Amino acid sequence: NVLLVDDEETFVQTLAKRLTLRRFNVFTATRAERLFETLRDNLIDVVVLDVRMPDLDGIEATKTIKDSHPLVEVILLTGHASIEASIDGLRLGAFDYLLKPVNIDELVYKIEDAQRKKELQEEKIRRLETRAGEVDGVQETTD
Repeated sequence: NVLLVDDEETFVQTLAKRLTLRRFNVFTATRAERLFETLRDNLIDVVVLDVRMPDLDGIEATKTIKDSHPLVEVILLTGHASIEASIDGLRLGAFDYLLKPVNIDELVYKIEDAQRKKELQEEKIRRLETRAGEVDGVQETTD
């Protein structure tokens, strides 16, 4: 599940169509409020987020997303090249940073790579939980 967030509605619609054709389940948001509603109400794997929107600072949004949904991967997009913003975004946990106009094949690759990273993290957590359960089970039977 991919959430596209950009204030340019035409851009979001076009990109959503192109990603849907490549078999992604796509959600869209053109406002900050919708971004956080979608994250709250749906299982999102990757957020593709515009850095500059009128009602949303993409860097602050990245921090908020990672604080509330640490396993969700964030790919930042911008039409404004900014090394500082990319460093800040990566420092806050963004998976990657791409410039608009983005090459669709490059974006697809980044989304797939981010999804793989998320799946690996989820698998590690499941293994740790299983081990913790096994340890708890052993302790209970020996008491």
